[in-house]
Amino acid sequence: MPHRPGETPASPAGERPGLEGLSGGGTLVTSGYHRQMRSYICGSLAGLFLLAPWVSAQNLPNLGESAPRRYGVEAPPAPATNLPDLGESSQAALSAADEREIGESIMRDIRSDPEYIDDPEIAGYVQALGQRLATASPVSRRHFEFFVIRNPQVNAFALPGGYIGIHSGLILTAQTESELASVVAHEIAHVEQRHMARMVDKQNQLQIASIAGLALAILAASSNPQVAQAAVITSQAAPLQAALSYSRDFEREADRVGFQILNDSGFDVHGMPTFFERMQRSTRLYENNAPGYLRTHPLTSDRIADMQNRALESRFRQVRDSVEFGLVRAKLRAEAGPPEDALAFFREALKDRRFTDEAIVHYGYAAALVRAKEPDSAAAEIGAARRAGLRNPMLETLAARAKAASGDQAGAIAILTAARKQYPANLGVAYDYADALLSAGRAQESLDVLVPLVRQEPHDPKLREMQARAYSQLGKRTEQHRALAEMYLLKGGLPAAIEQLRLAQKAGDADFYTLSAVDARLRELQRQYQSELRRRR
Repeated sequence: MPHRPGETPASPAGERPGLEGLSGGGTLVTSGYHRQMRSYICGSLAGLFLLAPWVSAQNLPNLGESAPRRYGVEAPPAPATNLPDLGESSQAALSAADEREIGESIMRDIRSDPEYIDDPEIAGYVQALGQRLATASPVSRRHFEFFVIRNPQVNAFALPGGYIGIHSGLILTAQTESELASVVAHEIAHVEQRHMARMVDKQNQLQIASIAGLALAILAASSNPQVAQAAVITSQAAPLQAALSYSRDFEREADRVGFQILNDSGFDVHGMPTFFERMQRSTRLYENNAPGYLRTHPLTSDRIADMQNRALESRFRQVRDSVEFGLVRAKLRAEAGPPEDALAFFREALKDRRFTDEAIVHYGYAAALVRAKEPDSAAAEIGAARRAGLRNPMLETLAARAKAASGDQAGAIAILTAARKQYPANLGVAYDYADALLSAGRAQESLDVLVPLVRQEPHDPKLREMQARAYSQLGKRTEQHRALAEMYLLKGGLPAAIEQLRLAQKAGDADFYTLSAVDARLRELQRQYQSELRRRR
């Protein structure tokens, strides 16, 4: 939660297939800077949403067990898709630098939303999955950032500048990792084909008020379809209808390019038509209540048929799900809904033998028990997961959290110290180790871990918050306020960031060079703030 300027942030509370039939929950709300331009861009996002946002994981039919794994000869890369000529208009309408600036502005707001998942294990998994896909893109030429929103709706979306959001409901609904990868590949294709810039060029005659209305509808649809429908009704429907008709070509193009990315990155291409078809069956239940702007570009049968034909023409490939896919799904399920529901889910799965990997069910049950404040029972489930053969850094961080929850902070640090040696490059272990050291009052040791982490992950507000806590413990007020300033900035709180830097100037414990750096950063943020004010007028 945000803190008042000058206030010290409080310490926070504490190759296997995965589970079947998981679901999660949450909402997404965004607001903030670049309002006029961002409303224009967000309106264009309507054509880039893959799945109807009111279809939620818990409303889907029982998905049952994963499809049987198919074994066969691995396929060679498919011939390159004939990519369209993007032309000069997409370059002129919105430059790559403009896209990145607008996307980062939106991301600052999203990072401050309580439903944004800053868990380094979940974030690290989707980033690794996304980068694997982006690297296989035939025209990859940009930096991508992938993130997760805690939301039960089965959806993913592309923002300007290479930012791709994934709803937790999508991860929980995908029955295989290849199905999840197929949706992410589709969104990467939207970005790589510069659909956002081309949409802006196509819509350059539309009134900003119309686009802003559609933007409101898209953002509201994540939690309230009725609000979304009202927003569309109050906007100007005719130009929006034309824009959405244009976006259907983008959807087909993203299907084709996404299929190529999926194939070239080594996933099972059958995951794309299989997932699309299941979504189409589920969407039919809600079609009559769907807002009009979404009914203009549904999951059509010809899109699915095209993907099925492409899959049939590809050589057969069996792809095992990664252990991280199963663990991330189990963790999301353990954190979804009331704690007693999560406990009941995993307890019944173990009792009925309803799983494809017993170790992952024990992991999920342990995570739910830690959340329910039953650390001793959680430790027993962690032991069961180990006996079932699970060896993964996510199990070690969970074991450390169970130790800490039982009051054994030294035991938690011992587990994480050993995990750091075994998994030196794992971010989840590093984050938890730094946090555990802070909780034990070992601030300088924590800073020794945090400083290189901040250099590695400069856009992570959670790291800046931990830095501020460490400097506070050490009595270094100037550095504390500097860290808080960067945290607020990453969360869209530019005025609060400026106030923190002013407090840093007055802290009285910095040398000349540090104060010079504070002054320079303050001037930079003040210029940025004045620029933002001019944009709003």
